[in-house]
Amino acid sequence: MAVPARTSWKGFLKLSLISVPVKAFTANDTSGEIHLNQLHKGCNSRIKYQKVCPAHGELSAENIVSGYEHQKDQYVVIDPDEVDKLRTKSDRAVSIDGFIPADAIDEMYFAGKTWYLLPDGIAGERPYALLQQGMLDNQVCAIAQVVMSGKEQLVLVRPHGRMLVMTGLYYKKRVRAADDFESEVAEIALKPEEKALTNTLIGATKIGQFDLGKYQDTYVDKLGQLIRLKVEGKEVVQAQDHEEPKILNLMDALKKSVAEAQARAAGLPAQPAVEAVAEEPKMAPSAGSKKGPRKVEGG
Repeated sequence: MAVPARTSWKGFLKLSLISVPVKAFTANDTSGEIHLNQLHKGCNSRIKYQKVCPAHGELSAENIVSGYEHQKDQYVVIDPDEVDKLRTKSDRAVSIDGFIPADAIDEMYFAGKTWYLLPDGIAGERPYALLQQGMLDNQVCAIAQVVMSGKEQLVLVRPHGRMLVMTGLYYKKRVRAADDFESEVAEIALKPEEKALTNTLIGATKIGQFDLGKYQDTYVDKLGQLIRLKVEGKEVVQAQDHEEPKILNLMDALKKSVAEAQARAAGLPAQPAVEAVAEEPKMAPSAGSKKGPRKVEGG
């Protein structure tokens, strides 16, 4: 597949006195998504979003500017060219602050957007390759900041094949601390036989050769199927649910789950599904409680 002609961003990958010209291409492909439009329930006409000035009515795009409300109903107009004048060359760079171990950042801080960083021109190829190989050899990633989409973003740059990829990160203050929630989880005194069966179940269901490509967005597929049926004027039939699982106690559920996993691994037919229930449900502290974690002893 050819590299897309349009870049998401162009600038420099900057480390100390070294500046590597790079171009970024978004790695997140949203072309397979299905977008629904809002319609009037009565006549199916599409809802329009019009930009209207109270004094002058509907406006075209060239008559709209951006502004900041510094007092009630008082605005200063912010021109993009004026903002650009405040930017230095370093604002157009992925400025590497330093290198950290590859696993130093918990993935909960990943903001969900990744870009491929490629060298922009022959002059950048050698320093790019040296930086990429050096990060591989030392098993490190780079923590950096870059101005993109009108705001400064924290990013993680890491090697991927012969390339470098850049992933957006949430700033620490944007992620709620785990301590705020962990007290809601009870400390359970686990029985040795429960732990042994759980470890056996995990071992029996380990995936030997993981292939991310086999997982598909079935919701999009079903939505596409529904659209085709509606376009063709066909009746939408309720899909059949699987048989409801039988309710068993935890130990029986673990034993049967282990047996099923081992049977699947051996290529034998699966047994009916089971579901575990706690014999003695416990009430969790109310939301926002500052109490420490509950301790529940094994029976």
